[in-house]
Formats: sequence, structure tokens, C-alpha cells
Amino acid sequence: MKSKSGTNLRTGGQILVDCLEAQDVEHAFCVPGESYLAALDAFHDSNIALTVCRQEGGAAMMADAAGKLTGRPGICFVTRGPGATNASAGVHIAFQDSTPMILFIGQVGRGMAEREAFQEIDYRRMFGQMTKWVAEIESAERIPEYVTRAFHTAMSGRPGPVVLALPEDMLREYAACIIPDKVVPALAHPGAGDLDHLAEMLANAKSPLAILGGGGWSQSATEDFAGFADKWDLPTCASFRCQHLMDNEHRCFAGDIGVGPNPELVKRLQESDLLLVMGARLGEMTTSGYSLIDIPVPQQKLVHVYPGAEEIGRVYQPTLGINAAMGPMAAALKQMAPPGTIPWQGAGDTAHQTFEDWTKTPTIPGPVQMGQVMEVLRSELPKDTIICNGAGNYSSWPNRFFRYRTFGSLLGPTSGSMGYGTPAAVAAKQIYPDRMVVAFAGDGCFMMNGQELATAVQYDVPVLIIIVNNGMYGTIRMHQEREYPARITATKLQNPDFSALAKAYGAHGELVEETAQFAPALARCFNSGKAALIEIRIDAQAITPNITLDKIRAAALAKKSD
Repeated sequence: MKSKSGTNLRTGGQILVDCLEAQDVEHAFCVPGESYLAALDAFHDSNIALTVCRQEGGAAMMADAAGKLTGRPGICFVTRGPGATNASAGVHIAFQDSTPMILFIGQVGRGMAEREAFQEIDYRRMFGQMTKWVAEIESAERIPEYVTRAFHTAMSGRPGPVVLALPEDMLREYAACIIPDKVVPALAHPGAGDLDHLAEMLANAKSPLAILGGGGWSQSATEDFAGFADKWDLPTCASFRCQHLMDNEHRCFAGDIGVGPNPELVKRLQESDLLLVMGARLGEMTTSGYSLIDIPVPQQKLVHVYPGAEEIGRVYQPTLGINAAMGPMAAALKQMAPPGTIPWQGAGDTAHQTFEDWTKTPTIPGPVQMGQVMEVLRSELPKDTIICNGAGNYSSWPNRFFRYRTFGSLLGPTSGSMGYGTPAAVAAKQIYPDRMVVAFAGDGCFMMNGQELATAVQYDVPVLIIIVNNGMYGTIRMHQEREYPARITATKLQNPDFSALAKAYGAHGELVEETAQFAPALARCFNSGKAALIEIRIDAQAITPNITLDKIRAAALAKKSD
């Protein structure tokens, strides 16, 4: 790094980037701004790969994806005011997904504070409820302290996002600092008494069910839990968009208990006498609007394992609460042997069979059968492929009908934020260039952050984007038909030719209007060797894999006439 001539003084920008390098940060995502030019200058001499994005929301979502995949905070830089407000979408995703992330925001000079200067916002007030910590660094010499705390805070307990504001003049001032070593988070471990109590509860159970979810997992943690489930023949499901936490081909995997869950899995949960919940908060999506489990005391015995003590008992009072990180807890469970024959012998295989039955290929209206498209993808994509998606009814296809085999193979926001899939895919491919990365998007979802396709082209990142185009905001239209049948307002979309748009960006583009066209189009995308997009035009009636818009409307009208 450059320093002041004849001294060891460095600018705040240089100190900041030095601190990030000391934390082994390899990737950072940004939209440039004049409010943090000194930090941008410092990146010029660093080894950190800085990806410039087309909108701050996309940059923040890329940082969230990086945090999910690596377990270390994803790093994002944006400018003050509009840059920060745009980036807030990614911060909210990281908070609800328990993703470690640090957002650095350029700020007005210290001498201009509290005057409503150009683009000035008090970020401590703006981001207070959607982050673990928000601060403004007032002095360059304190940058190492703040950055170290930010890494500890983002990774410790329940992981989550941190926001640090960087006054423009602070980044330009010189200071002499010691750069701290890499942060290793302190992880909570289960106590011996907790494990003994859990073993006793399992031994006395007749129909237990495990639910996996949340952040703080790793490949080794998922493998350890899978080994435990196998030994105990324990039916195991995942919370909303967390299917990658267990190999979907594992004989005990029972599917996901998210939006539109398998009725057989819901029945299993309601009839269980013991719930072992690992990492999931048991939020609205996992509990179908808090309807599947009684509040505050569940009818089942509840063992809630969570890395942050403040979440245990927040909504549901557990029989046994264990404050432990996923890695140490899963490792301990793997060593726990069942006491001979267990009463629910064979339940794991039965639960997995109901998952297999639930994910059989359905038939939908129109010339494109999305179930068959998913079959092609399941047969053609490698086992470690990373699937990314945003929000919309289209996501039921990859979430229900794909098979997630390894940790980190599913990137989707549990917050239901649209526009996530494309930027997440760009980040994932940069972090794992040897893995196949596929983004799913609806037509409405893609248009939220589709401009990040330009980022993929600029950095030669060969992601594949699949757009499921039905010409509307499908999820809202579905709810509209249920609540206000035949009164359609504000949900119809007139879209561009997405395959032509991809070509305009410099990517490979394909259009699929019949099922038979998909496999050849997929092969051409692979052979192109560059970022590619397949637009699939499906019948608007195919609003979900199970029901049409007409049937939803008819049922709603019949209900209103009763």
C-alpha cells in the first residue's frame, strides 16, 4: 500500500483495505461513488477482486450470496444516500437469512454532519432494525477496531449483516495503525448435560421429526447431521429454501416445510411427539403462518438448537433449548448412538418416499411442461451445481423438483425478495468458478436486477439464467384471484424479448416455447462458453404445479356465493 512519504502513515482508505486483506477477503462487490474514492483507490493496489455492479441492490445481494457460500462476511461498498437505500434490499435479505455480511457506505464529511448535506442519511437510524450492528467510523486510527468488531459481530451467535459508514474526509486522513489478525468467531458448544437430556428425549420418543434451517452451516456440519439422522432413522426436513442442508437423496430426507408444503409432511409434523429443530427460527414461512405449531407451548416436545440464545423461546417455549452453533452441535450428534432398537424404525425411509411421491413430474397447461424441464436439468447438471432464485411462483419448480445434493447448492432469500437470483449467480460463479451455476427467475423477478447480466458479461462469468415467463406478477395474481376473483389490477406485464435482450448484453440467448426445445437450447448454452439465458414462455394458467388460475378463481367465486 502507498504511505505518506517518509512515514508509515496511510490513508483511512488504505487502512480499511489492509484490514480486509488481513481477514482473507478475496471478493468484494460495489457500485462506485465519490463518497469513498480513497477506499476505491486503495483497492487498486490490493489483491481483493473488486466486482463493479450495475445497481447497489445487486451488489448487496452478491455480498449476501458470498456470505452464504463461504461462512465469512460478504463485503459490499456503496455510496451515500441513494446507494445506501438501494443496498438496503440486500441487507434485509442477509438479516432474515442469518447471513454474515458487511456493508460499507460512503458518508458526508464529518464537518457537514447533521446539516442534511448532499445525500446525507443517519445510517444508525436507517438500518437499526435490519442489522446486528450499525456504526460510523469517526477516526481513521480506529478503523481496525471497527472492522474487527464488524467481523466478530457478523459471524458470532446468529450470523447477520453489519453496516459501517465511512465519512469521506475520514478515509482521506492519515493514521498509523496495527492491522489485527484474522477473526476466528467464538462458537457456542452444547453442554454434556444438554446432550444427555436430548438422548433421553429421543430414546423415549415414538415419532420424532428434525427440522434444519438458518445460517451458520457448513459442508461438514451437514454431513455430520446426515450421519446422525441415518443412525437414528430420523425423518428430517428443511425449512423454507434450506433444502441444501441435507442431501435430497438421503434416505431420511423428507422435503421442505416451506411455502405450499407436502400435506403428508405437514401431517407428520403435526403427529410427531418430538421436534428437533436445528438452526431454524420457526418463522412464518416454516410454520405456515404460525399455524402448524402451538404458541407459546407446542403440543410436541421441542428441542430448539440455535446459535443465538436470544432466539430460543422468542416465540415457542422449548422443552430443551440448546445454545450451540451448527458445526459443534452436528459433530456432537454424530457421536450419539441410539440405544438399540428405536420405536420409529423405518420412519426415515417412509418419510423419504412421501417426498419422492410429492416431487413426481406433474402435468400443467400449455406446450411447455416445466416438470419435464426439471427432469432434464436433474439429469444434465452436475451434483454440485448451485441453483439461485429470487421470489415468485416460478420458484416452486426449482425448489420442489430439483435435487440439492451438497451444502451451498441452493441460494434463495427466505425473505421472499425478488431480483435475487441473477446477482447471486454472478457472485457464486466468481467464488466457485469450477461449479455450474444456474439462476431461475420469473419475468417480473428478472427485471428487478436483470441488469447484473451485464456484470456477468463484463467479468466473463458463464452463468446460466432461466427465465420462466408468464407475462405477470404471478404470485400476486394468484392471491388476487383468491381474494378478489376476476378483478385483475396491476399484475399484468408487457415484457421485452428476453433472449434478444441477452444477446444485446453480449450473452448467449435462447427462446423455448415447447418442451422439446429445452434440452437442445440447454446444450447450446453450455457450448457457448459464456453467460447465457433461456427464456421459457409458459401458459399463464400454470400458476402452480398443482392448480390453474381458472380453478383458483372458480373456487373463490363459489366461496363468495355461499
